[in-house]
Amino acid sequence: MSDSNQSSRRRFLALGAATATALAGCTAGSDEQGTTTASGTTGAGATTNASGTTTASGTTEAGEGGVDSFQGSGPYADGRPDLSGTRIEDLPELSGNLQIYLGGGEGGLYTDLLDRFRDVYPDFDPKLRSAPSAQLSNTIVEESRGGSSPADVFWAVDAGSLGYVAEQGVAADLPSDVLDPVPDTFHPGGQWVGVAGRARAIPYNTNELSADDIPNKVAEFPETDALEDAMGWGPTYSAFQSFVTAMRVSQGEETTRQWLRGMLDHGVSEYSNEFLTSNAVADGEIAAGFANHYYVLRVKASRPNAPIDLAFTRNDAASLVNVSGAQVLDGSDKQDLATNFVRHLLTVEAQEFFATTTYAYPMIPGVPPVGGLPPIDELSPPDLDLSELSNLEPTLRLMREVGVL
Repeated sequence: MSDSNQSSRRRFLALGAATATALAGCTAGSDEQGTTTASGTTGAGATTNASGTTTASGTTEAGEGGVDSFQGSGPYADGRPDLSGTRIEDLPELSGNLQIYLGGGEGGLYTDLLDRFRDVYPDFDPKLRSAPSAQLSNTIVEESRGGSSPADVFWAVDAGSLGYVAEQGVAADLPSDVLDPVPDTFHPGGQWVGVAGRARAIPYNTNELSADDIPNKVAEFPETDALEDAMGWGPTYSAFQSFVTAMRVSQGEETTRQWLRGMLDHGVSEYSNEFLTSNAVADGEIAAGFANHYYVLRVKASRPNAPIDLAFTRNDAASLVNVSGAQVLDGSDKQDLATNFVRHLLTVEAQEFFATTTYAYPMIPGVPPVGGLPPIDELSPPDLDLSELSNLEPTLRLMREVGVL
């Protein structure tokens, strides 16, 4: 393997000192978590004052707008470079009621972003219905078969649910000015667009392993002596199941079955979620694991001296980059407002919010990721239509047959 390939695959997480709030609310069960306080639900590092205004430490007062008022607090918000792209001030104002179906367990982070939009646009009144993404995608399709869904926008943490709604013919085509700033991979078909990315990665304990101990291909993991009885995974976790779905779609069911059995035979340990998996790596309980990239950043934010780093495989399911995304429903009578809302999710301000508050990969090139992560265009995800991740049932059946679930 060339030095350049190693560099693009393995990057040291050069993180700053942590703050006490940087990991607030990072609990089990969802892909994006925030923190709930006595005064309201906010994103990590944010506070809610007596009037209900959400602000982040060190930002401008709500209502003034600007990138600072959307930025998170803590080690990843310090020393950010100049950002470029469409800004809120470049777009038409958001005004009026908008019914948003919000899919996934964000724990307040995405509602915090909506609060910041409200601060900028006092006449904007988004109405939320929140539930798991798959549940809401089915609801939208069922409602649309009966006439039209009340939803104007579907905003979901996984591409598979968005793809399912698009496949059922109830999503509107998004205009080119919404799609063009985002890599093609993250808007297949043009009826939904990614707004924040999460990369599959391999957290490993730097006291136990070196980067060279991590195979370049996930297929090699069950055969790697250094990883025997030393790895962990979270098979009940949705992000892990999407990874297995990507393997099944791209490599076939039999190859995926053999890989799962191989990992079980290799002594993989089970955890209830990938944050716990990453902490177990940092604690030396296991030497490596499978997790979305941002869980390691959350560990490092709380424990800056933890012996943990990230490796990325190349061109296989373990290097999958999944996204949170949004789409406009075809039956909405507020097409202009709904489309303008999706544009706002791709502004510099919103993308900086995702980067510094959820530690997600931004979708526009003018906003870099945090924490020393390699840029998204240096990752090597599989050539896969993310909409195919909606076909989850065969994956769950396979995992049950093998004994993983």
